[in-house]
Amino acid sequence: MDAVSYPNPKVIEFFEKNLIAVKVLINSQPLPKKFRVQWTPTLILLDDEGEEHNRTVGFLPPDELLASLMLGIGKSHFDYDEFSEAENTFQHLLAEYPKSDSSSEAAYYLGVSRYKRTRNAEELKKTVQHLQRDFPQSEWAKRASVYQLL
Repeated sequence: MDAVSYPNPKVIEFFEKNLIAVKVLINSQPLPKKFRVQWTPTLILLDDEGEEHNRTVGFLPPDELLASLMLGIGKSHFDYDEFSEAENTFQHLLAEYPKSDSSSEAAYYLGVSRYKRTRNAEELKKTVQHLQRDFPQSEWAKRASVYQLL
């Protein structure tokens, strides 16, 4: 990713605005062992307490990398019960990168975030419809399918 994705101006800007990047060599210790890094590149999104919220393994082109990082930021908000912020992040990901590999998971978490914020089961039903319409073959459509029963 050093040759393609990291030098991309959009990726540089995203990192500058949203993340603190730390590059650790795979053969250095203790971090690769602590986080069970087995392959490079591995990007791990940690919070300020060092807790992991998302992991990306292997090369991704710039737009896929940005979508994956946005997904991780949204999941971090979700994990901290910051459902409005999570929704905003997932909506932004879906608007900017609607065909990315991260989009179906973002759509799933968007619906679950809305449900957790409102406690309205209709949000979960809408999530199933969205996933079945836009990502019918995804694992996230399968995971959400049970919400049809609500």
